[in-house]
Amino acid sequence: MGVDLIKKYFQNLTEEQESQFEKLGELYSYWNSQINVISRQDIDELYLKHVLHSLGIAKIIGFTKSTKILDVGTGGGFPGIPLAILFPECSFLLVDSIGKKIKVANEIIKELGLTNVKAVHARAEEINEQFDFVVTRAVARISKIIPWVKGKLSADSGNTLKNGILFLKGGDLTDEIEESGKKVDIFPLSDFFTEDFFETKVVAYVRVKK
Repeated sequence: MGVDLIKKYFQNLTEEQESQFEKLGELYSYWNSQINVISRQDIDELYLKHVLHSLGIAKIIGFTKSTKILDVGTGGGFPGIPLAILFPECSFLLVDSIGKKIKVANEIIKELGLTNVKAVHARAEEINEQFDFVVTRAVARISKIIPWVKGKLSADSGNTLKNGILFLKGGDLTDEIEESGKKVDIFPLSDFFTEDFFETKVVAYVRVKK
């Protein structure tokens, strides 16, 4: 299960994008053997559990040209790197507090020749820039992440969704949503992807005003 899985759901890839997605398997296998950023069992299902999962966000929103996106707790580069491949005219900043994970992300960015994404070893709170969206995957509870990115979202929206946070989540979010005190829109990924893995996976969207 490799790049064909991506092409099944994203049929308008350029040759360069196809090539970049294809390289991900080999690159993550190599770097994961040096620095463990993905569990051993998941590396065999990289395209399903990491790459396609990351691209679930692209089924909810097609980022317009020049959209700025912050990936909080990116780990080895998810969801930021797959999204950066898919949206070459947008800019991505990937942050993680664990340096060895950012090293892997930067090596993969370099190997793929991506010029619209950079990865930095930092906590989200330390970033002093404005973005249109924050994306994050299974990093922390909704109520915890919102304060981390307070003041980092631009007031001007240029996409179909107003500027805010897109969380890749799984399982029952009832308590988490209630705890956040926010209006949270839920988009089940099983509406877009047929694989069993996505049965409990969602994108949760929270609009955050500046």
